Amino acid sequence: MIPWTIYVFLVLELTAVSWGDVRTQKIPNNWSLLNLICFVLLLIFLPEYYPFALSTFLYSAVFLAVGFVLFLLKIMGGGDSKFLFSFFLLIPVTLQSRALVLLLLSTILIGGFLLLTNVGRNHEKIVAYLKSGYIRGIKECFGTKFSFAPVILLAWLWLGWEIGMFTF
Repeated sequence: MIPWTIYVFLVLELTAVSWGDVRTQKIPNNWSLLNLICFVLLLIFLPEYYPFALSTFLYSAVFLAVGFVLFLLKIMGGGDSKFLFSFFLLIPVTLQSRALVLLLLSTILIGGFLLLTNVGRNHEKIVAYLKSGYIRGIKECFGTKFSFAPVILLAWLWLGWEIGMFTF
C-alpha cells in the first residue's frame, strides 16, 4: 500500500511533468531533484514503506542503466530516464514490480496506438517508400519520439485504480 497523500502528490507531480513534457519534449532535472529530496525525507519519516535496503534501489538503478543505454541509442530522452529513476524511488518497494508491469503495458498501449495512427495517416506514403526502397522516408512518416511522462501518469493512475486509491 501507499499513503494517500504520497499517491496524490505523485499524481499532481506527474500531471505537471506530463504537461511540460508534451509542450516542450523535455523533463527538467528539477523534477528528478525534487523526487530525490522527497525520497530522503521518506526514508527518514516513513521507513515502513521506504526501507533503506538494496531492494528499494533495485528498480531505480535498472531504470538509470537501461535509460542511459536507450538515451545513447536515441530511443529515450535523458530527462525521461532520470525522471523514471527518481520516480521509482518514491514508489514503495511492495508496489514497484506491479508499477513496472503497468508501465510496460501502458507503453505498449500508447506506443501501439501511436504506431497504428501513424500507419493509418501515412499508409500511402509508406507503401510508396517501400516500393521505391527509400527507407529513410518510412522513418520520417513516424516522426520523432513521443512524450513519455503521460505514459507514466497513465500507469500510475492504473496502479492507483488497482490498489483501491479511488474508492471513496
